[in-house]
Amino acid sequence: MDTDSRLDPAQLSVCAVLGNTADGGWQSRLRGAVIDVLALDAAEAHRTRLRKRTAGGTDVAIALERGAQLRDGDVLDWDEAKQAAVVVRVDLPDVMIVDLSALLGDPAQTLLARSVEIGHALGNQHWPALVKGAQVIVPMTVAPDVMATVLHTHDVDNVSYSFARGADVQPQLAPHEARLLFAGPAGHSHLPDAARKRAT
Repeated sequence: MDTDSRLDPAQLSVCAVLGNTADGGWQSRLRGAVIDVLALDAAEAHRTRLRKRTAGGTDVAIALERGAQLRDGDVLDWDEAKQAAVVVRVDLPDVMIVDLSALLGDPAQTLLARSVEIGHALGNQHWPALVKGAQVIVPMTVAPDVMATVLHTHDVDNVSYSFARGADVQPQLAPHEARLLFAGPAGHSHLPDAARKRAT
């Protein structure tokens, strides 16, 4: 739970990330260690000033450089003697990745038309989207089959899609891109109620 920054000084103050559990060195170091998890949602992960308690009850005050972001697996504290660490766990939504790369060899008019069609399909649902190269990344706001239905309904030629974990995509994004994709307001859908209920 969040704690008020005006309370007593935090038990742990963090101004920089030590590393990430995905790094080879930290993987071996943390093997068998006691891990205390600081659970964050998508919006919290993009705040540079935050105070929150870990699962083990440690009061953590975070003050990172402007523009920094916390990633799933970031190591905030390491006690060599106790073989204990505080590690971030970020609950990011999965994403749908719409791939337009098959269109890159087509005439410019075709690429433009297909891009507008995809933009219309996604925009009509008010889903946030990020263009990265020849891909459009969309955070999951409803069940995968419901999101797939939107693309199938518009049936855009030579456009494919897949689904991925948000935590796997986040490291490939610049901080401003990750904020746009994960920390913005949740979109809403114009799908019929029956289709939306399938997501719950």
